[in-house]
Formats: sequence, C-alpha cells, structure tokens
Amino acid sequence: MIDVEMPQMGESIVEGTLTKWLKKPGDKVERDEPLFEISTDKVDTEIPSPAAGTLAEILVEEGKTVGINTVVGRISDGASAPSSPAAPAAVAPPAAPPQATVAQSDGASHADAAPPAAPTPAPAPAQDTGTVVEETAGPLSPLVRKMARENNIDLSRVKGTGIGGRITKQDLESYLGGQSGTAVTPVAAPRPVAAPPPQQAPVHVPAPPPETQRQAAPGASSPAPVQATVPGAPPAMRVEPMSIMRQKIAEHMTFSKHTSAHVTTVHKADLTKVAKLRDKLKGSFQAQYGFGLTYLPFMVRAAVAALREFPLVNASIEGTNIIYHRDINLGIAVALENGLIVPVIRNADEKNIVGLQRSIVDLATRARSRQLRPDEVTGGTFSITNFGSFGSIFATPVINQPQVAILGIGAVQKEPVVIEDAIAIRSTAYLALTFDHRLIDGALADQFTAKVKSILENWSEEVM
Repeated sequence: MIDVEMPQMGESIVEGTLTKWLKKPGDKVERDEPLFEISTDKVDTEIPSPAAGTLAEILVEEGKTVGINTVVGRISDGASAPSSPAAPAAVAPPAAPPQATVAQSDGASHADAAPPAAPTPAPAPAQDTGTVVEETAGPLSPLVRKMARENNIDLSRVKGTGIGGRITKQDLESYLGGQSGTAVTPVAAPRPVAAPPPQQAPVHVPAPPPETQRQAAPGASSPAPVQATVPGAPPAMRVEPMSIMRQKIAEHMTFSKHTSAHVTTVHKADLTKVAKLRDKLKGSFQAQYGFGLTYLPFMVRAAVAALREFPLVNASIEGTNIIYHRDINLGIAVALENGLIVPVIRNADEKNIVGLQRSIVDLATRARSRQLRPDEVTGGTFSITNFGSFGSIFATPVINQPQVAILGIGAVQKEPVVIEDAIAIRSTAYLALTFDHRLIDGALADQFTAKVKSILENWSEEVM
C-alpha cells in the first residue's frame, strides 16, 4: 500500500483543504494522473498520484482541512492488492478521528463495528480538544504569527478553534475584542443577525392584547414577505457556503485593509504612441510568436523601470524594519471563474516586451486551468491589476500583502484631448497606484506614477 499525503504547497503553508476527489475507491490511477484537488491560502491546484495502481481507500473526506504530510488516502499496487479489501473496513474509519476533533461522534459507531481498532483513535481526539493551547510554537499561519507579534498577544491565553486546537485569525480577533479568547462568538454572531427577522414578527403578534396589536399594526406590515412561502412561489433567497478560494480572498483583503494605510493616486497617461505601435505590430506579432500583443506588457515594462528608480515602492515592511528587495518579482492579477489569483513573473526587469507577454499569457492560461505551481504565486514584490480589460476606467485596488503598492490599469480609450490649444483624438488610460502610507508618502507615489506615465507617453523601445 502506498500512502497519499497532503503535500506542502509552499514553505509558509502548514495545512490545506481537500476540496474534491477526482477518483473513487476502486478506480485505477496512473502515476502523475490528477488524484484530488486542494485549496490553500496561496493556490488551488490538482495533486497528482504518487504511483500507479488502484485507489484503495479515502481517509480524508472532501471539505476537510488537514495538516501537511497527513495521509489522505492509500493506493494499492499490484503486489498488495489482496490486502486492500479488508483495509477500508478496519483501517479507514479509525484513521479519520486524528484529522479533526469533529470525528469524535463517529468513534462509537466504529467501535461497535471493529472492536480491536476502536481503542486506538480514542485518545487522539481527547488531546486535540484541550482548552489550553500548548502548540503555540507549532504550525501557526504567517498571518496569525504577524497579528500576535504586532499586538503583543500571549498565545498561551488564546483558545484555538482550528484543527487540533490551532489558533486562527478569528480567535485572535475575538481575543483582541475583549472576549477572553472565546472564539465561539465570531462564528455564532452572524447567525442571530439573519435569524431574528422571520421569527420575531410572529412572536409579537399573539403576546400582547388587542390594543397593543393595534399599536403594532403599522409595523406589522413588515411581515408581508412571509407570503413568499405560499406553495408554488419561488424562494426569497438562496444560501450557499463560500468556496475555499473566496474565503481566503476575503481573509487576505480584510487583513490588508487593516494592515496597510491605503491611499490611491490617479494619473492619466497618453498612450497614443503605444497604441499605434501595437496596432502596427499585432498581426505580425501573433504570426511570429503564436499569441497576441496586448497593452499589459508595455505597462509592466514601464513599471519595472520606475521600480528601479524608486526602490522603496518595491520594498516591504516587517515590524519596524524596511525590507529592500534586490529582485523585481511582479505579480499579475488574474481573474478566475470564482475568484482571482496573483501569479508572479520573477525578475520581470530582465524581460523585454516579447518575454513579458509570453510570461503573462503562460501564467494566465495555467492559472485558469489550475496548473500553477506553489512557487509561482509567492515571492512577489509589486503587483499590477489590469481592471481595464473589463472596461473599468479606474479603481482603487487593495495592496497584496506584504507588498507596499499595487498599480491598477484602466481601459485604454480614445477621447478628445487639448494639446497646445488644439483638440486632438488621443488614446488615454488612467493609472491608479494604491500605496501603503506607512512607508510611501504622497510625493514619492506621484513621482513613481509620473515616471511610469512618462515612459509610456514617450515610448521608444523596440518590440520585435
């Protein structure tokens, strides 16, 4: 039997969520064939099978979050095939409880079915549910460590509600809110908000006497939506859980909002030279390289040149220290069907327009087909988001932590512009730089954006 483990998808990642099994027990699998899908705080991806054989058993169900190196399933090769039929009945159920304390309720039923194996998992849940966290030096996410360090939190006083008692971001927020580390409140709090409206209206009607009912009559008109429950009527709402990716995006954006002092400066750039050059070359460019020529590599090329001149924009903050990055690793925001991801072009300043366009197309294509490697979504030092591709003129993007700035590119549009007291038709776009005011002041932000604008307006570099 060959163990299938939850892989480590990056040096800072300590756990992953198994979102979908692509095979079921009894299915044959080939080596490197996609076996299951996982989601982490960095990337969603398919995990290949470590060996050829038959998927004998699944130990971790879909939707469960487990630590790295946890055995999530087993593959039977030809030599061990005879032993596989007995394995799922006796081995698979006991292996589940150590993964999460929720599995305690299953322990009794498994004990009746397989008495010899039942005593083994029993101690594990008891240890996982300890109220005092003794694993503060254990697997904590970088976000939790950062919050604890910046707020001087003694982690031994915080009750963790994550797997195995692990401390989560919500636990720290509850502790900081004066709730003595009781992490149950953040989970329960949102539910009463939605629950009372449909329940409170009927409660007030029978309780008071008729006079009180008349006084409440003006407000009683609010229960009208209850009529939507008439048989055959469509439901008033639909509720579904967030995907793991959407949960991670929400967590990262909220974290960034409360970490960086966000300020956005907007400059309008005249891209007429770039637009004419692109129109002239896009046909031959497509024929020679096999992919189209967009405006984005021009923007990236201008941005990396400006980053070389203003290295503070390419830096990051760690506590009270400024980290100056030697390399320019540029993150490019890619919109997915149900979220977004920011793959990284490493050493972007060493690539010309052709190399940048090739990297952009490659990363975007593999991001949408869930084929990115973990190291391709980490290590960015500056990011660009091209919201103009969806027609937006300009926006105020959120900084991708731990970076200190992000450049947003608006749609390129033709419009009348006054040039030396004459009106001309020019191709223009808005450049929106959101920066962390803890490190970057407005003057520096405007100088950086003005440099990007100047390079684009006076473009002189050869493309092919």
